[in-house]
Amino acid sequence: MDEDTRYEAVRSRDARFDGEFFFGVETTGIYCRPSCPAVTPKRCNVRFFATAAAAQGSGFRACRRCRPDAVPGSAEWNVRADAVGRAMRLIGDGVVDREGVAGLAARLGYSARQVQRQLTAELGAGPVALARAQRAHTARVLLQTTGLPITEIAFASGFASVRQFNDTVREVYASTPSELRAAAARRASRRGDTPSAGIPLRLAYRGPYQAGAVFDRLGREVVPGVEDIAGPHGHRTYRRTLRLPHGTGIVAVDERPGLPRTPPATHPGGWLDARLHLTDPRDLTTAVQRLRRLFDLDADPYAVDERLGADPQLAALVAARPGLRSPGAADAEETAVRALVGPAEAERLVLRYGKALDSPCGSLTHLFPEAAVLAEAEPGGRLGALTAALADGAVRLDPGADREETRRALLGLPGLDDRTVAVIRSRALGDPDVAPPGVDVPDSWRPWRSYAWQHLLAAGELE
Repeated sequence: MDEDTRYEAVRSRDARFDGEFFFGVETTGIYCRPSCPAVTPKRCNVRFFATAAAAQGSGFRACRRCRPDAVPGSAEWNVRADAVGRAMRLIGDGVVDREGVAGLAARLGYSARQVQRQLTAELGAGPVALARAQRAHTARVLLQTTGLPITEIAFASGFASVRQFNDTVREVYASTPSELRAAAARRASRRGDTPSAGIPLRLAYRGPYQAGAVFDRLGREVVPGVEDIAGPHGHRTYRRTLRLPHGTGIVAVDERPGLPRTPPATHPGGWLDARLHLTDPRDLTTAVQRLRRLFDLDADPYAVDERLGADPQLAALVAARPGLRSPGAADAEETAVRALVGPAEAERLVLRYGKALDSPCGSLTHLFPEAAVLAEAEPGGRLGALTAALADGAVRLDPGADREETRRALLGLPGLDDRTVAVIRSRALGDPDVAPPGVDVPDSWRPWRSYAWQHLLAAGELE
């Protein structure tokens, strides 16, 4: 998009581009999402940015009306397989907070200077600035939804000091941490909200979203002890345990019923309500990103439906299910093992080798066993080969993994057929362009072949 096209999106408050770019208004010093309901600024006063971090780095603070830091992530980072796309996925998973820029660079196979140069050249912000913007958003969520002391929130958000935390919050939101918390409390009081257990979240998405199809898929795959799903169709709640870098978590995500009333081409998007219980609040950013990947919330349904809907074989399927998603994974290694062994065997592995939660929550009692544990406990056969490769790093499934290298490594393992490898690529790696196994597909389906696969599955044309 050139800048004139971006400005037209701003003038029309087009929610399709929320998260794809941001704009700053020089006369106010505020940056917004394209769909911001405020009065449209004059073109001469507008600057465009690829990321919120770039806008913040140029001295703009976040709009209080449209909350640009809470938009869905750009679908571009899930599609791209280059260093910038891989870096953005890793930063979203919290790698810079845990391992620093040096750790990010090592995972990408570049020097820290090269990573800094590539990100800054393309996005207007380096890895530290991108991680800082993410920390600010995490801080706002914790301030507004929990009763944690502000000092604890500073470190839980990934800041190195309380001073750095205070300065960043003031720069980004033009408010102190205490003022953000107080404003949230006033809004909750006016709405009559009652406090809820855990951290309440709204997981935003763009465009139409076929929640029913995603919950159907997750319901068919439930592994007892690790997951459950309950409630009538259209009002279900999916719950699962999470293994996270600093501790464990339990999440509950609610299905939002029905199809949107507005036409898919103009639907502004929405959100899934979720509640997250963490043993360590430092894991909030990572947990949210993993949920976004599981429910495929950063997808661009407009681009997907436009491409696939133009194909005669898929046109009717796309029209019947606009915004159909391709679910990913909350735990990539767990998903790879489950793709190999199936639900019944996965349940056996959980009961025999899974780590019991210190505080079970109803039917949620265990974490799925780690690859290293399985490799040692059952070293033979296909399962042993896969888990050993995951444990020693011969197969990488982290968000920054090179997808083609991973495909080749998986195909080199004994007993992994094309279908299993395809499922691992589409689910564990979140690859949007995996061809349905055994189906001769046209090139016109690229780069959205994983979504075509989901349409064929939903229509009963594939098993």
